[in-house]
Amino acid sequence: MKKMTPAAVLPSALTAALVLAGVMTAGLVQAKPFKWTSASDIPTLDIHSQNNALGNGVHAAIFDSLVYYNSKTFKIEPRLATSWREMSPTQYRFNLRKGVKFSDGSALTADDVAFSLERARAKTSNFNVYTQGMSRVVKVDANTVDIILSGPNPVLLNQLTELRIMSKAWAEKNKSVEPKDIKTKEENFAHRNAMGSGAYMVKDWQPDQKLTLVKNPNWWGWSDAATNVTEIIYTPIKNEATRAAALLSGEIDLVLDPSPQDLGRMRNNANLKVVDGIENRTIFLGMDQHRDELPGSNVKGKNPLKDVKVRKALYQAIDMDTIHRVTMRGLSQNTGALVAPQVNGWTKAVDTRFPYSLDASKKLLTEAGYPNGFEVDFACPNNRYINDEEICQAITAMWAKAGIRAKLRTMPLVTYFPMIQRYEASIYMLGWGVPTFDALYSLQSLTRSVGTGGDGNYNVGRYSNPRMDYIVDRVKTETDLPVRDRLLTEGLQLSNDTVSHIPLHNQVIPWAMKKNVEVVHRPDNRLDWTLIKVN
Repeated sequence: MKKMTPAAVLPSALTAALVLAGVMTAGLVQAKPFKWTSASDIPTLDIHSQNNALGNGVHAAIFDSLVYYNSKTFKIEPRLATSWREMSPTQYRFNLRKGVKFSDGSALTADDVAFSLERARAKTSNFNVYTQGMSRVVKVDANTVDIILSGPNPVLLNQLTELRIMSKAWAEKNKSVEPKDIKTKEENFAHRNAMGSGAYMVKDWQPDQKLTLVKNPNWWGWSDAATNVTEIIYTPIKNEATRAAALLSGEIDLVLDPSPQDLGRMRNNANLKVVDGIENRTIFLGMDQHRDELPGSNVKGKNPLKDVKVRKALYQAIDMDTIHRVTMRGLSQNTGALVAPQVNGWTKAVDTRFPYSLDASKKLLTEAGYPNGFEVDFACPNNRYINDEEICQAITAMWAKAGIRAKLRTMPLVTYFPMIQRYEASIYMLGWGVPTFDALYSLQSLTRSVGTGGDGNYNVGRYSNPRMDYIVDRVKTETDLPVRDRLLTEGLQLSNDTVSHIPLHNQVIPWAMKKNVEVVHRPDNRLDWTLIKVN
């Protein structure tokens, strides 16, 4: 047997991207509440329902995972699992931390771990992409579990950082054995209620109004935690000006997503500070490449988006330099790839964009048989990504110059994501972070033909390419890392060549906060709850 080492897919440059906001001091000061905001609310408290970055970050305060990324080094470190070993290429054994309790005082055991990992594999779960390769989870004894794989998996530990553990008894008692299906309006008890083994527990959640977390006295890690925060209050504020006013007035301690237009006065305010970092999240457009006719389009009997020339015409009609300069005010990183530079598989060559050219766009449309353009549905969120609605408005105006008459509709996160997962958008905006820091996560979710086990779980344009499917399936179990890296890059280049999506930019994330707040800025744009201090 040999000890399993953390998957070596995190580039060393990532460490340099981590920004320490404030100097962490040794002694704790008087405990205070921490009040923060961003544009949207979490979609659910069910940890295996909607794979949403904001929600996942909040869930990490309430529930533990077997392993997690260290906020300063971003190396994988033990959490509920204190150690792990590779028993064979398809069997890994995890030794659980002893004495861990859920917030109700009940003991966490191997039964809860096995139940939770199997729950994440359920049909109604959006977390199948993190369980890819898992065949079953076996309890060895009360403090040991084995994960049995269908084949070798070099990024298993990275996947496990996003698979949190819940109480089996609690789920059974409250009829929440299956995750809430995010595509429907039906709710289970776990959608609005939570009971985990994390540092904080839910006191109250009023969706779209306020979420209050309080310190969990049963958490196993308090002796090593640096935070002095005993209460966390999250208030979603959609309006950018209102979010800024809340920080400037002192009502809020931290804004996770300040608007670019407000940053100047925030940086110049003596009572505030702003820290920046490039998020491992790429913003892009997806297109319906499945339907034979697009709903709401004036083109009847066929789908223009099935033609790669049309998709490339849409791409080349977008002036990303202007969006970067005017809409984003410099707070973006234009990209030609589906993943950010921190992600394994990215290369400078694969990041090359098709050039902006209205002439080229019009020529491609004419060659495709649409010299006068066409009408098409265009859906965007209005409270999920930085300036998401403004970006879509700018793109709509740019497309109009090429003859593409996009009928833009925007909506809040809570209704937008279920809608696109029901395949109800012809063109849609999506932002995709990569918690595993490995391009397989993006290629499998976004470009693999829709299937099982996480294949194509966010391929809501239903792009399908046999070579892409082969690459994704091969990478899942490829253990020769140079070969694996070449395949990932080939997959990213194939996405570019076939215009599976239209990449826009990587988000640059500034956090704005009071001077007395100390946090560590992470490239996954989530707060480490154990390091926050309010002085």
